[in-house]
Amino acid sequence: MGELQLTLIAALLERYRKNAGRVRELAVPFDNAQFWRKPFAFGNSFGHLVLHLTGNLNYYIGAQIAGNGYVRDRPREFNDPNPPSKDEALRLFDDSVRMVIKTIEGQSSEDWSAEYSGKGADARNRLEMVVQCAAHMQHHIGQMIYLGYEMRRQIKIGSK
Repeated sequence: MGELQLTLIAALLERYRKNAGRVRELAVPFDNAQFWRKPFAFGNSFGHLVLHLTGNLNYYIGAQIAGNGYVRDRPREFNDPNPPSKDEALRLFDDSVRMVIKTIEGQSSEDWSAEYSGKGADARNRLEMVVQCAAHMQHHIGQMIYLGYEMRRQIKIGSK
């Protein structure tokens, strides 16, 4: 394996591991009810963003690159009326990140430039999609940080 391939894989693995660690870290203060509560009339709960990231990774990397057969129900990621527990949602998220890591580790130099297609994706090859999914995670981590600030603000106001 060439030096560039090793560097690429190491960078991608580090990014996915850091992103996953950050999601877990941000989820710690929430109990199950808070995890699923929407602190704003608009937007999403922290838990629904976790379901969304799980679905995103399982579809764009799992189904389209790893061939795991995942069938995505994107609307349910945001509106599941009977979501799993916080612990189960995070376990499913962790499973999807482990799948991504295994998939990244299994790519050859030639695999990265293989043509890519997935519903709603504008990536031309596997590398672009893997990078886009990492960036997508970071985008939602920003939203999760904001949700955490708002939840703490609401709890503080409610306790006065």
